Amino acid sequence: MSELLQVQGLTVTLGDRRIVDDVDLAVAAGETVGLVGESGSGKSLTARAIAGLLPPPLLAHGSVRLSGAELVGAREKALRQVRGRRVGLLMQDPFTQLNPLLTAGAHIAESLPRGAGRDRAEIARRLAEVGIDDPQVARRYPFQLSGGMRQRVAIAAALAGDPELLIADEPTTALDATVQHEIMRLLAGIQAARGMSVLLITHDLRVAFALCDRVQVMYAGRVLETGRGRAVAAAPGHPYTAGLIGALPAVERTATRLVSIPGSVPRAADVTDRCAFADRCPQRQDDCLTGRPPLREIAVAHRTACRYPVQPPEPPAVDEQPVAARPPKPSDRPLLLVEGLRKEYGKVTSLDGVDLSIAPGERVALVGESGSGKTTLARCLLGLVEASGGRILLDGTDTTRPRRLSAAQRRTVRTLVQCVFQDPSTSLNPAMTVGAILAEAAGQARPEDRLPVGELLELVGLPPAYSGLRPHRLSGGQKQRVAIARALAVRPALLICDEPTASLDVSVQAHVLELLRRVNNELGTALLFITHDLAMARQITDRTIVLLHGRVVEAGDTETVLDNPTHAYTRRLVASVPPAPTGKTAHA
Repeated sequence: MSELLQVQGLTVTLGDRRIVDDVDLAVAAGETVGLVGESGSGKSLTARAIAGLLPPPLLAHGSVRLSGAELVGAREKALRQVRGRRVGLLMQDPFTQLNPLLTAGAHIAESLPRGAGRDRAEIARRLAEVGIDDPQVARRYPFQLSGGMRQRVAIAAALAGDPELLIADEPTTALDATVQHEIMRLLAGIQAARGMSVLLITHDLRVAFALCDRVQVMYAGRVLETGRGRAVAAAPGHPYTAGLIGALPAVERTATRLVSIPGSVPRAADVTDRCAFADRCPQRQDDCLTGRPPLREIAVAHRTACRYPVQPPEPPAVDEQPVAARPPKPSDRPLLLVEGLRKEYGKVTSLDGVDLSIAPGERVALVGESGSGKTTLARCLLGLVEASGGRILLDGTDTTRPRRLSAAQRRTVRTLVQCVFQDPSTSLNPAMTVGAILAEAAGQARPEDRLPVGELLELVGLPPAYSGLRPHRLSGGQKQRVAIARALAVRPALLICDEPTASLDVSVQAHVLELLRRVNNELGTALLFITHDLAMARQITDRTIVLLHGRVVEAGDTETVLDNPTHAYTRRLVASVPPAPTGKTAHA
C-alpha cells in the first residue's frame, strides 16, 4: 500500500519546551492507524499538528507530508485547501464541532465541496450514508438530537468534503457502549466503501485493537511501541503497553485485583534524555535513566522503545471467595427500598414503576443506555427531584417527598447517602483547598464519625500534603479521589456512584475501582454503581439491574446477568462490548 500520510520527526514546542517529541507516523491509503495512550501523552496535539491546527504559541517542527505535499510551515491558505477536503476532522464532543445555530442539513451543506449539489436530495444522501433515514433530522438543531445522532451528523459533516484521510479524536468516548459499537461499525463501513484512511485517537484500547490495522502507543509526547493491532494486543513489547492492557477490566471475567500503573504521565520536556516511562516501570534498570532508548524491532513490523523484554507481572492471589459473588451482609431490612417509583416530565415518563432494594454493604450495578432513567433514579434517591409516584425508603425513613422531611430528617438522610459524579469538578469548589473542602464536608458528620482531613486523604490513597492544594493542581484521577473522600467524610451507609470512571484513563479507572472496593470492604459502605460500561459493573458489583425506557427489564447476580442474559436488550448490551485483550500480561 502507498503511504498517504508520512510524519517524520514531528515535534511540538512551547517556547523552548517540548510537548510532542520526535514522532514518526505513517498511514497508508485505506488503512486505519490507532494512536493510543493516557491523557497527557500528546495524542491530540499530534493530530492538531498534522492538521495545522495548533493554537498559538505552540509551534510544529519536523515533517508532515500528505501525498508528498509538505504541511509543516505551509501557509494558512494552503492548509485551508487541505482541511475539510483532503483531511476530515471528527472530534470527541460533537457539540464542539456543530454550530448550535445551524441545522444538521446546514452543517452538511456548508461542508460540501464547491460544485457539488447542495439540494435536499444530496443532504439526504449524505445523512443516509451515516444511517440517518429520517428526513426531519436535516431540519433539527444539535440540541434536538441525541448524543449518538449528533455524532452521526458530525461524521456526515466531516465526510462531506470527501476527504482521503479522516482524523477521529476520541469519537466514541462520551457514548454508550451500544452507540459506540454502532458508530465504530459505521466508520468501518464508510471507510471500506470509500477506501478512506483513518487516524483514530483513543485511550480505549478495546476499540483500538478491534478496529485498527496498526497501533502506535504514545507516552510523554513520544512513541513507545508500534505494530499491528492484534500482535500488540497478544504480546505487548513495552512495559507501558503491558500495563495498560493489564488494567483493562473484562466483561467476560472478574479480576480478583485490578492492576493499575502507579504515578502519572510526566511532561515530555522532563524526560527528553532517558526512558520516559522509567519512573513508573516495574522492571527499570540503571541504564533506563541514561540515554533515550530508540525504537527497535522485536518482530515483523513490531517495534518497541524498551531495551529489555517485557516481564509478565506475578498473577495476583486468587481470593477464597470471588469478588462479584460476595454475599451482602445479613440484615432485618434493606438499607434502600424503592417500590413502583415513577417520574414524569410533562408527557414524558422517565421512570415507569421501578422496584429496587439494596442491603447494607451490598454492591449493585444500575446499567443501561443514556435515556434509560439511571440518572433520574439517582436524583430521586438523593432528593434532588421529587418522584411522581411510588415510594423510597432509606433505612426505614420515607424520603419520597424530600420537601416534607423535617430539618433533622434531612440531616440524617444527608449522612446516610452521598454521591460521586462523573465529573469531579462539579463536587469540588475551585476556590477552596482540598483540606478546606474535606473539612467542610466532615463538619456535617456526627461527632463520633468525623475523620481528620489527613485520614480521609489516606483512605483514598493520597498523601496528607495534598490538603494544601486547590483542585486545578490535581489530575483527573486525583480529583475523583478527593471527590470520593468528600462523599465519605460523613460516613454514609450508601454511596451512589454515577459514571465515576467514564472520563478517566484505563489505569486511573483501575485505581478508582480498587478504591471503591476497599471502601466497601473496610467501611461497609453500600454502593449503587451507575454505569453503561458492563466491564466496570462486572468488576465491582454483586447484583446488576438493567434499565430500559425507565423500566427494569432484567435483574440478578452480576455474573449470571452478564454471562447468561435473558432479555434481548441485555444481550445487545453485552454483545456491544469489544473483548478485552488476552495477551500474556492480562490478569484474571
